[in-house]
Amino acid sequence: MSVGRLPTEADDKESKTARAIATPLIGFSDEDKLGTFQPHDDALVVTLKIGGYNVKRVPVDQGSAVEVMYPDLYKGLNLKPEDLSAYDSLLVSFEGKTITPKGLIRLPVQTDSDMVDVDFIVVDAYSPYTAIVAQPWLHALGAVSSSLHQKVKYPSRGRVKEVIGNQEMARQCMVSAIS
Repeated sequence: MSVGRLPTEADDKESKTARAIATPLIGFSDEDKLGTFQPHDDALVVTLKIGGYNVKRVPVDQGSAVEVMYPDLYKGLNLKPEDLSAYDSLLVSFEGKTITPKGLIRLPVQTDSDMVDVDFIVVDAYSPYTAIVAQPWLHALGAVSSSLHQKVKYPSRGRVKEVIGNQEMARQCMVSAIS
């Protein structure tokens, strides 16, 4: 025998409200690997619209706490030193070198029709990448990334949208970095 209570009008109203604002569940399955080269150890490298321009060679680094912009993108966007805000902390590169940033700039990053303002730390250091997006961008978008599946998924207007990685681009960047 089970015991329960009948739903009240207030319960019904709450459940409709909850459904209206519910965030869709984001997850990955084997189906998400279709179209990727498997097995692999490629970084998740995407193309994003940054500052109104399509920007290739952008890795998604869920282990980093800051977004970084490299000289190619800085120059490509025709940014000037006066466009930057001061940024006083030092950064440590992948090679363990200390880097003094040129400054900080806030730019819109667009995925499909969704836009998030991102604070990029501008550095004057070589990289095969143009920029790195990290935890702040992922969290602002409500996104989850998977390098295994080569995708970023995020909720938007009750649906789950995707940004798909480019393994060929990731491999080209890796070759450039080691040569």
